[in-house]
Amino acid sequence: MHTSAPGLDILHDGHRTRLKWHRLRLTLSAPLFSAETMALGFSLGASMELDLRVRGDGGFVVLHDADLEGETNGHGPVRAASADDLRQLAMKAGGTPPILSEDLARMLTTAHPQALLQFDMKDDLATIGERGLSHLVEHFGSADRSIIVSAGDLDLIVAIGHRLPNLARGIDPTDKLLELLHARGPAAVEAELLSDLQGPTQPDTIYLSWPLVLKASAQGLDLISLCHAHGCKVDAWTFNLHNAETGFSDEEWAHFSSLMALKPDQVTTDEAPATERAWAARMGL
Repeated sequence: MHTSAPGLDILHDGHRTRLKWHRLRLTLSAPLFSAETMALGFSLGASMELDLRVRGDGGFVVLHDADLEGETNGHGPVRAASADDLRQLAMKAGGTPPILSEDLARMLTTAHPQALLQFDMKDDLATIGERGLSHLVEHFGSADRSIIVSAGDLDLIVAIGHRLPNLARGIDPTDKLLELLHARGPAAVEAELLSDLQGPTQPDTIYLSWPLVLKASAQGLDLISLCHAHGCKVDAWTFNLHNAETGFSDEEWAHFSSLMALKPDQVTTDEAPATERAWAARMGL
């Protein structure tokens, strides 16, 4: 249990599970994508996640939605906005300007050696294009393993791997694996996941929903061990306490303790400090 670095990790049975700060926040009530929270995470060596959308000038901005109306006081598609346009806007939650990729590159130079920042790319390869890839190379080409890139478009992950081989890559096959588990059972899930693990994306991390992990385990398939056997880490997403003040309910504890027994490398949460405190309370630490 860290006293000066809340919400970093959980130690259990000799295994460290990192707590990833989902959408750059430490509580569900906090604003999304806070530069202040990112700076704190960089100073502490936290694992954090943010979403990236391509801009009209080929750069990127930390936003989830394709249109500016969703998260800012702007209007129109994000991919039509320039860096100058975006610097004039404010986030609806928090009132600060959106974070640009140039800001990320600058802040990364101050990061703690253990800090890890996940770029979850929300556009596909065709939308990002050569200009966007070149921007990533220019601003993050010399970055170390402090960045991991994930995307729904596997072609984009492959392209980033070719252009930026120093960046770790992650994929999320959760949806198709859940469908397979329901339709054809654990053997089909194992075969499909093995194909992904050995595929052209060459993933460092596999993102799996925690209910999928537990459902597969209940049917005799340990997805986390399978990934570990092929040199991949597992991020189990997204576990949030119903009540951060009171900690785990009995049902939440049954789920979370079962998940920890499977030894995920990381758990995504919007309530990292509260989750760490709740774990310590249940374990008597």
